[in-house]
Amino acid sequence: MMKRNLFMLAAALTTVAIALHAAVPLDPIHSKCSISASEVSDKFRLQIENGNCPSSSHCGFSNSDESISRFTGISLEDLSREGARLTATLAAEAGVFTCTGIVHDGELSGESIFAPAAAFVAKMEKMGFSGYDSDKLQVYAFLNVESDWVRSLQQVGIEGLTADKLIALRVFNVDPAYVKSMTALGYQLPTVDQLVALKCQGVNAQEVAEIRALGYKPTLDELIQMRIFKITPDFIHHMEDRGFKNLTIAKLVQIRIFKLAD
Repeated sequence: MMKRNLFMLAAALTTVAIALHAAVPLDPIHSKCSISASEVSDKFRLQIENGNCPSSSHCGFSNSDESISRFTGISLEDLSREGARLTATLAAEAGVFTCTGIVHDGELSGESIFAPAAAFVAKMEKMGFSGYDSDKLQVYAFLNVESDWVRSLQQVGIEGLTADKLIALRVFNVDPAYVKSMTALGYQLPTVDQLVALKCQGVNAQEVAEIRALGYKPTLDELIQMRIFKITPDFIHHMEDRGFKNLTIAKLVQIRIFKLAD
């Protein structure tokens, strides 16, 4: 009975510790911001610069294209309203970003605040992720890293997930459907780094199936290498038409490296 009570006490203290840690307020991020129309349709061009920089320098500067649909309080039409005062808001599970300012020459310029969400940090910690600060949460907000997506990756069985690696996976839009498309071809579950590399290089299940239909059995790492050197089914057919039959993947790579197909 004493051991059981001690176990229950330890569990209770752990729960309290997690709750107290999650309750620690994260500092908001104050910056200068500007929003304009992007060259990409249906997106805004968002620029953020650390407001503490000297006037003669630029530090903490970043820019990105963000989906218009993720913002409230602003539209493309609003950017033509010279002198209008607007507050553009991007609300995400990781926190809320607002840019408040005046429209001039088709651009909203002003001050921004990112308010990180402590509740999201607490949820992620329960899922096994830690090491969050306001800057990382702001990145999560812009990339739309959500707990449901993270949980779906865990349910697929991906190992080695960390708070930082989630960023890379989100940048390249890795999701359970992509993972399953690769394992359905007979591959073992890719590692986090392999998934990032595969998606970064544009490896897709359809092309892999076409390559395998030609008699090749590339490993995941070879698939990445083949994409880097643009060894596609069309290229393989081209080499066969020139009389080069049964070339290994290594030989195909050498042909590309030394430009022997030109």
